[in-house]
Amino acid sequence: MAADELDFWSFVELANHRLATEYGFRHQLATEVLLTLNRASNIVTYDLEAAVHRPRGRSWSGFRLLFVTWLAGPLEAKKAAELTGMSRAAVSNLTKTLVADGLLDRAPGERDGRSVLLSLTERGQQEMVEVFRAQNEREHEWTSVLTETEQRILIMLLDKLITNRDQFDIRGRN
Repeated sequence: MAADELDFWSFVELANHRLATEYGFRHQLATEVLLTLNRASNIVTYDLEAAVHRPRGRSWSGFRLLFVTWLAGPLEAKKAAELTGMSRAAVSNLTKTLVADGLLDRAPGERDGRSVLLSLTERGQQEMVEVFRAQNEREHEWTSVLTETEQRILIMLLDKLITNRDQFDIRGRN
């Protein structure tokens, strides 16, 4: 099949065939699972950013930082990085923008002078309620193709994948 005739699924089939027959790789199902997981994550993330956040002048990363600060805050920047899965440098850079936009407050941490405590401003609180209302509706549109039971099974399977990663030497922020 010519490259311009491939779609995602026919590419996965081609990749699995070539990886097995030409290169001798044995774990095609693992490749298919992770290609599909990454593809789904990228599609959903892009859609949420394009449909909900960019029209409001925000990024997906900015939303994630505001979201964890909204629901778990006030919290130290280090903890915000852990909860969002972002680097501390990324949180620091986003914080500057969100403080300048009047959505986030930044104060010295209580434990030591180097730590920073993040909290939402009143305007940030109001924006998060409005933004999450739109996001939650979009989330529902995405997940409504699955029954409630299927959604719970998917969560269970993803949790199993994530929590059993200590079986090998993984690299990641958290």
